[in-house]
Amino acid sequence: MLKESFSTKHPAKNTRRWFSDDYLDLIVWTDQYGVTSGFQLCYDKDTKERALTWTKKNGYIHERVDDGESNPSKNLTPILIQDGICPTQEVIELFLINGTEIDYHLRSFIIDKLREYHKKQMEL
Repeated sequence: MLKESFSTKHPAKNTRRWFSDDYLDLIVWTDQYGVTSGFQLCYDKDTKERALTWTKKNGYIHERVDDGESNPSKNLTPILIQDGICPTQEVIELFLINGTEIDYHLRSFIIDKLREYHKKQMEL
């Protein structure tokens, strides 16, 4: 189950909330009025981690986490790189199961955005 790990708040700026479990990470950004301005849902953390990001400003981006560990003698910083199609139906189902303890309004917002992205993918 996704549990809130921590949140940070800057006066008159955005707040960041971080939820995590063994399968997912969810980072949510809200503006100074408490309105969700974006989120990043990371999934497949234990195998081939990927991230679906939505922001009010830029819309949707689907990326893969390159952990930078291809050479055991170098420890590089993980970065996000462009990835293919997001398995949105699987991600939605996983979020529905693991996100039950997130407050109703935020959970509904994330689910709506995931379904919207899924619909856009199906139209391509």
